[in-house]
Amino acid sequence: MAHERFSLNNLPNWMRGRFDDSQRFLMLCICAGVLCGLVGVSFHLAITTVFDGLFGFYEGLGIWAYPAMILSPALAGLVVGLMIRYVSPSASGSGIPQTKAAYYQNFGIIKTSEAFWRFIIGTISVGMGNSLGREGPTVHICSAVSSKLGRLFDLGKLRVQAMVPVGMGAGISAAFNAPISAITFVFEELFDNNFSSKALGGILIAVVVAAVVERSLLGEHSALHATREVFETSWWMLLCLALGPTAGILGHLFTSMLLELRGRFKQWQNFPTWLKPALGGLSVGLMGITVWHFSGGHNGVFSIGYSDLNETLNGNLGWKVLLLLLVGKFLATAVCYASGASGGIFAPVLFIGSMLGGLFGVVIVNTFNLDPSIAAAAALLGTGAFFAAVIRCPLTSVLIIFEMTQNYSLILPLMVGNLLAYMISVKLRHIPIYDALLLQDGISLKKLPAYRGEQDWRNLPISTIMTHDSRTVCGSLTAEENLERIKKDGHKHHGYPVTLSPTEPKLLGVITHHELEEMTAAGDAQSIRTWIEGHPIISIFPDSSIRDVANTLVIKDVLQAPVVSRKDHTKLLGIVTLHDIARQQNAIEESMERE
Repeated sequence: MAHERFSLNNLPNWMRGRFDDSQRFLMLCICAGVLCGLVGVSFHLAITTVFDGLFGFYEGLGIWAYPAMILSPALAGLVVGLMIRYVSPSASGSGIPQTKAAYYQNFGIIKTSEAFWRFIIGTISVGMGNSLGREGPTVHICSAVSSKLGRLFDLGKLRVQAMVPVGMGAGISAAFNAPISAITFVFEELFDNNFSSKALGGILIAVVVAAVVERSLLGEHSALHATREVFETSWWMLLCLALGPTAGILGHLFTSMLLELRGRFKQWQNFPTWLKPALGGLSVGLMGITVWHFSGGHNGVFSIGYSDLNETLNGNLGWKVLLLLLVGKFLATAVCYASGASGGIFAPVLFIGSMLGGLFGVVIVNTFNLDPSIAAAAALLGTGAFFAAVIRCPLTSVLIIFEMTQNYSLILPLMVGNLLAYMISVKLRHIPIYDALLLQDGISLKKLPAYRGEQDWRNLPISTIMTHDSRTVCGSLTAEENLERIKKDGHKHHGYPVTLSPTEPKLLGVITHHELEEMTAAGDAQSIRTWIEGHPIISIFPDSSIRDVANTLVIKDVLQAPVVSRKDHTKLLGIVTLHDIARQQNAIEESMERE
């Protein structure tokens, strides 16, 4: 067959006629690296230009600086809320959860319009002072660009899906100037540590090219201007044994507060959705101006806050300023993100961790009369530990601090502190923050492991596809009261496990939504606990095979069953439905057909 003649308009057909799918994929990884590098730098410059221009102007207004700084994030929130409501709903939040959902549930298809509006809305939101970061939105934008490249050049469906981690890695590389951490982040966050040598090649190409573009445009530099002191191994590094657990607990509190506030904002039905980011922005303004006033002009609560972050990483801030910035950023970020504003939590997490470590450092320096540079070192340790506690990517949390600061001498205490923070955070909350945000929106990323040749996927344990965060019905309430709770929560299901109470998750049985409606219609005022007494409970254990569970559900003629612990049959671990099994069977068969 004759090859198509080359022209820019006919480039996809010309490439398809000369290169196979894998060759085109690798070429597009290079293109993705270039485009993502340009996008990452452009987004960074857009936000910093808007913020520096506006807040530089505000600070010169004298007494009028106070209302200007308070109202700037609120005005941004109003504009962002309207744009999210009427133009681009996917621009809310970080962008990383949306990227994960597109990868797992839509074969990596992300519309180019999402990237365009994410860029505009993110610039307005963060540039005008909202206490969020640019890294998550950069990931979403770059993943959309990479996905579009795959579709534009007619790659196979699985190849288009594979372009998402390519864009994700390139976005992190461009945002942080950290190519190694970009690779580990993709595998820890998107792939859930499932290593794939096939995926590694394309991601490696893209992150290197993106980093080259970023350095060519912005110069050879580290993302954070931290202390370059070389620290020898010393007793003070045992500070990590206290700093790690503290970061783990504080990280858990940050995640819990953000999710709790976000849940309350979502349930606040009487308040217009598009006004909620404005309310969050107003909160940021009030907290930010308070810290600005009492700290002597430090505006780190607003926007990304890299200026104060760099000051801390060089040991230049006192304990009062550090404490004000820590508390202010902690509260402002949680409220702002929960309200539905556009922006990520990467940068705020690094900021909060730095302030926490800086506080520890100032205390130990003043107590033991140590070199002031140790306060800067402690800030670095806190940055990594808090990142590990909230983002839950332990390997990335170590490498990214090394790459962003170009300081390797603290690697040992950094590893210990990060590990302790990570372990405590996992113990306190099983589900990582980005997955928890998706689950709060009713999106589950349950996915079977890759097909393993002759191994029948139906022999895998049911824990691979069960829902861990099952919605429950309270046994101490009536059917009508439970229906009201379900309506407020906004997540209606066919059936629900019945527990003793929200504070006592002891399994009592299962009830369907239809049964709740029948009881309510009949005026039945008895508690669900009373109604369910005597009903048998079908016991499904997490290590039971998918095949056995499917047979049990069919034989017992039920559509769903609770998954319980073998040691304690009243301990609810999750729920599984026949729909889950059928959906995963269709997904695995479709995947096999396309390989």
